[in-house]
Amino acid sequence: MNKERMDMISEMLKKNPDDSFLRYAAALEHKKAGEDEIAIDLLEELIRKSPDYLAAYYQIGKLFESKGQAHIAIRHYKAGKELATKANDKKTLGELSEALLILDADEEF
Repeated sequence: MNKERMDMISEMLKKNPDDSFLRYAAALEHKKAGEDEIAIDLLEELIRKSPDYLAAYYQIGKLFESKGQAHIAIRHYKAGKELATKANDKKTLGELSEALLILDADEEF
């Protein structure tokens, strides 16, 4: 983890605790550092507060996959896929569909 970058993100989050992008950026920094539990907590909070932040679904799914919890990853991928369909976000829909296909869970949601 780039400590300087994480410190900057943390400071900005203190000033703007509801900033979805900052929360997402912090989660990715923790993921890079191997701090998966912290990253998961941040992404879960982000999804609760900003359920339309589509990138969070893919990232949290990947984290659960890496922990051997494919069933939880699938649940997040499917939730994101449903939202991406409603938002007509084809790029995100494709990424989530591919993640489900790799896990052999690509049936319709």
